[in-house]
Amino acid sequence: MLQIKNNIREFIGETMGTFILTLFGCGSVAVAVLFGEYNSIFQIGFVWGVGVTLAIYLTRHLSNAHLNPAVTLAMVFSKRMKAGKIPIYLTAQFLGAFLAGAAVYLLFEPSITAYEQTHQFVRGSEASVMTAKMFGEFYPNPGGSAVVSLPLAMAAECFGTFLLVLAIFGLTEDANTGRPGNSITPLFIGLTVSSIIWLIAPLTQAGLNPARDFGPRLFSWIAGWGNAAFPDDCGGFFWVYILSPIVGGAVAALFEPVMKLMLIKK
Repeated sequence: MLQIKNNIREFIGETMGTFILTLFGCGSVAVAVLFGEYNSIFQIGFVWGVGVTLAIYLTRHLSNAHLNPAVTLAMVFSKRMKAGKIPIYLTAQFLGAFLAGAAVYLLFEPSITAYEQTHQFVRGSEASVMTAKMFGEFYPNPGGSAVVSLPLAMAAECFGTFLLVLAIFGLTEDANTGRPGNSITPLFIGLTVSSIIWLIAPLTQAGLNPARDFGPRLFSWIAGWGNAAFPDDCGGFFWVYILSPIVGGAVAALFEPVMKLMLIKK
């Protein structure tokens, strides 16, 4: 009975936390696209960081606030969490992100329709990627000037997630005497997310989180964007936004014992 209660608590925590971070993050992109606000990558990255920080503060007492399949799997690879919890965490994360995509759509649907009419394109057409990017990520960033190949996009997402997970390990490692206190650790994780977005978002929109990408992307596909939600014929969305973050987190997990050993020796 206790295990069932723990599973329910963790499921609620991961669903709620992933919903919050995705709602704030995707909402900021929607506001930027539809209303011309948040005109710089600094502003959007900052809002994402705030969303991550709030989500961790609100849910870490329930599930330790992974809120990201790449983080969950890295925790399993590093033996910080049992593999048996993977289905609970991943299901909750994808559900939370999907619900956040739905919430963004319900909030802004009239404005999305008006934007489509003003710019004279049909939802689901190639041009509608400009609104589809409010939900899932695309490479290169639509409307940007970056030149990004599939291998470069994969490398960017892998590297960005590696930095994120490595930072999480360092910020939550008891042996790290220089880490901030537990009360402000979520703030530093949020700032890490913002910093990585400022670095790689011009290339790939900086997914760093398979649930955050696939949940809203799937909703946009259902809501009429169709092929525009999955425009890459070679399955790039999977390689770039699902597999690459998982690989990046796994590589960080390999580094974690070395980092811990160095901290202990110090």
